This record gives sequence, C-alpha cells and structure tokens, in this order.
Amino acid sequence: MRMDFPQVDLPVDIIAWTEVTEEVLNIYKQACRLQACIFALCQEGSINVSINLMETEVKQGDFITLLPGSIIQFHGQKEKFKLSFIGFSAHCLTGINLIQSAPGSFPTILEYPVINLNETLLSYLKDYFALLARVTTGPYPPDTRMAQQILSNLLYVVEKLYGTSPLSGKYPQSRKEEIYRKFIQLVIENYMHERHAQFYANQIGISLQHLSTTIKQVTGKNVLDIIANVVLVDAKAKLKSTDMTVQEIAYSLNFPSASFFGKYFKRYMGVKPLEYRNN
Repeated sequence: MRMDFPQVDLPVDIIAWTEVTEEVLNIYKQACRLQACIFALCQEGSINVSINLMETEVKQGDFITLLPGSIIQFHGQKEKFKLSFIGFSAHCLTGINLIQSAPGSFPTILEYPVINLNETLLSYLKDYFALLARVTTGPYPPDTRMAQQILSNLLYVVEKLYGTSPLSGKYPQSRKEEIYRKFIQLVIENYMHERHAQFYANQIGISLQHLSTTIKQVTGKNVLDIIANVVLVDAKAKLKSTDMTVQEIAYSLNFPSASFFGKYFKRYMGVKPLEYRNN
C-alpha cells in the first residue's frame, strides 16, 4: 500500500492526558496519517487543525474523534487552550472492529469528526477523561485486554453522542467533499460484498475517473486503498479477536476463496492472514 503521509502511532496500548500542550500538538505540524484511534475534548480556547485535509477550528465544548487512517495537521492556536486526550494504539485496535462497534454512527463520524457538546455532556466527559488519565498513569496501567474494553465502552458513548447531535447542514460542503463523504458512506455500507471502484462510481452517478481524481485530491489516497482499509479493519479484528478460520473470514467478507483472501490481505499488510494472527 502506498504511504503518502508519515504514519503516526502510539507507543503503548492506551494513553490519556488531561493537559495536552502546544508542544505535544507540534508533533502534528506536518500532515500525518494516524494508525491509532484518538478522542479529544476541547475544554477551553480554540485551535486550528486540518482533519482529512479539511480545515476546521476546534473550540470549547468540541469533541473530536479521529479514526485510524485519518490525516491530521495542527496549524496553531488562536488563544490559550485546554485539551484532553485519550488514544489507543494500532496494536490495541487489532481486537476491535470499529465499524461494528459503532454501526449507526461510523459513517457520520467520518463525515463529522468534530461535534459540539452541551455543558452537561462536556462536564461528564471531562470527568471521564480525568478518570482515564488517572487509571492509565497509575501504578497498575491497563493491559491490552482492559484497554480494548475501555475503547469499546468509549465507542458506545460516542455512538450515543452522535445519535443525539444535530449534524445535518452543520458544515458547508464543496462538491469534492460531498463526493468523498458519499463514497465513504457507501464503502461502509457495502464493503463486505463490493470492492470494485466502478460500483461506487455508479452509485454516486459519476465516472470512475471523476471519482478517482476527486478522492485523490481530497485524501491523498486512491479509491482502492480506501476500500481495502475498511475491509482490513474488519479482517484484522476477526483474525485477532475470534477463532474463525481464515476460510470463514474470507467467506464472511465475500471473497471467493481463502486463497484469494490471503493474497488480498498480503498485498496490503505484507504478511499472510495466519502470520498476522500468530504474530
């Protein structure tokens, strides 16, 4: 798989901070692609960032969900800010199917990674982030299994937040952004049985060339890589967190055979499915 942006992961399964400083955010001055999954809460002030190459101002009361594969870049602060953060490493994510953990809101999270919370919800999440910061920095930090359970619980909370947040029409969309977001939604809905780029172009009602050019301009990635990323989120979770055979996983994702699935998996991951499971 081509890597158009530097890849950024976390050194341990779970990290939580209540005081994210400008020095920390300066790590992301250069645009990079996350391998980790990150949740952040802006408690005061504001900062300017780009998420998936779309500039936005994160301000007090905003809750940010950055899924693996997100492209992020920190542009600077407009005023003094206070940001809380919890992140889960790529290793931690291998046992979690992010798509199925938040099935109702996953496409919406991709479309609206930043939502604003009311004072009550903001207060609850401030306390929750503070608790997680104490747990993760205490004498008995969470192991991988506990980190995955925390992530599952947090995804459940995010699902509820997005289910009650009025997002329609919140952000003006260019035609390119509209195509990209429609494409992502279609991939989430159809990845288990459809991996051909032409299918998605037809569904959107544009040519394959138009779709390919637009997705490349908006994300820096090509269409097939984005489809594969979603397929692999599911496949990796099944390999690490279930006892399904490779053949069962292949059939669950509508591959014609375990051999075909193995070649597809190795093309993008560099190893065969069983090697990935046993590593």
